[in-house]
Amino acid sequence: MKHHQANIHEVPQGKYQALILKPPRKIVLLVFALLLLTIIPFYYPSLSNSLFLRKTIPNPPSLPSSSSHDIISKEEEAAHEELPSITNNLKCDIFTGEWVPNPEAPYYTNTTCWAIHEHQNCQKYGRPDSEFMKWKWKPDGCELPVFNPAQFLELLRGKSLAFIGDSVARNQMQSMMCLLSRVEYPIDVSYTTDEKYKRWKYTSYNFTMASFWTPHLIKSKEADVHGPTNTGLFGLYLDELDEAWTSEVEEFDYLIISAGHWFFRSLVYHENNNISGCHYCLLENVRDLGMYYGYRKAIRTALKAINSLENYKGITYLRTFAPSHFENGIWNQGGDCVRTKPFRSNETQLEGANLEIYMIQLEEFRTAEKEGRKKGLKYRLLDTTQATLLRPDGHPSRYGHWPHENVTLYNDCVHWCLPGPIDTWSDFLLEMLKMEGMKSAEEKLYSRDRRMH
Repeated sequence: MKHHQANIHEVPQGKYQALILKPPRKIVLLVFALLLLTIIPFYYPSLSNSLFLRKTIPNPPSLPSSSSHDIISKEEEAAHEELPSITNNLKCDIFTGEWVPNPEAPYYTNTTCWAIHEHQNCQKYGRPDSEFMKWKWKPDGCELPVFNPAQFLELLRGKSLAFIGDSVARNQMQSMMCLLSRVEYPIDVSYTTDEKYKRWKYTSYNFTMASFWTPHLIKSKEADVHGPTNTGLFGLYLDELDEAWTSEVEEFDYLIISAGHWFFRSLVYHENNNISGCHYCLLENVRDLGMYYGYRKAIRTALKAINSLENYKGITYLRTFAPSHFENGIWNQGGDCVRTKPFRSNETQLEGANLEIYMIQLEEFRTAEKEGRKKGLKYRLLDTTQATLLRPDGHPSRYGHWPHENVTLYNDCVHWCLPGPIDTWSDFLLEMLKMEGMKSAEEKLYSRDRRMH
């Protein structure tokens, strides 16, 4: 499952042949240093202010600071003590690797971060083990730096980022909020009281983060709260947009789009104002087209919607599917996830529905990327699938509520404990942002070469 980052052509070293007298060594070194300082901003336009990024933040104290301004001032005092590293992963596939122990983790706790959803607050609700929080992702052949919140906020100063998808997308946003809380907490600037659509602003950085809850990415309605499996029957309008998000995201600089788990439920497909089929609906005279038919059409419609936005100029990240880890039964028939350690990459593999959904994502991503390029839009694949597949230990299971609560909740092997494995998704994203300057320069060269031919 290799997804190689684009190769960057190195400038060949020349030989001075016309000089009779060799210049002193110090002068050569000085000239070489000046050349580097000139070249780096060209290749890293998104990092042109990188010398002003904050130094790597040490491990947080056990209790949260009473003021985010205190944290910021300390960071500013140390800003020039250590320069941030420019990524060395331009030729490395950061998404293929293994989990290795990280005794320094976690970088926040359920007592230092208020953004954790109750159902993912595993430590609060009595999960007895803690080793699941103490791993980091090690790509094959290179290193992936642990998320640096000050670098991230500086890179996205004056920018905006939206998470588009289901509750796992919200899970990802809350993970990032907790990681960023070591520098600053945001203020709520939501346009509505509906918790499905939230906006947060980091005022010191003029950075806005938002979430748009859309479990199918397209227009959908619950037609029957029970359905054939007692999990609801949903009508999916495969050629119609979910305007709750498509009408709001044009202003954003970055979109992270994801979906998948809701497509396992019973679905009725609507196309051209008619029922065209379904997925396990058990309705008379309605053909069962399967889950993948609807999933592909939904992803395609959502990405087409982004490409059709008149004023959108941002970068779209498709976050790939995060597999669940139910064992000994499906989610509503006693399935559970009780493992306490990650898999090694040779102990499991992507297969079945997980593989099919992943492949559909890759195929539709490539199509949308090709079409988007005609309008100057950029697409990036945030390929979290392998890293997530290897973490059966990272789910809440029964630790998302008190044991004595009189509620009907199944073992949760879909969402992720916080702190937990999906904190690494922010490691991936920050590394991709740091690589963006090189990627953009290469795409400009590609576009120019096509015009010349």
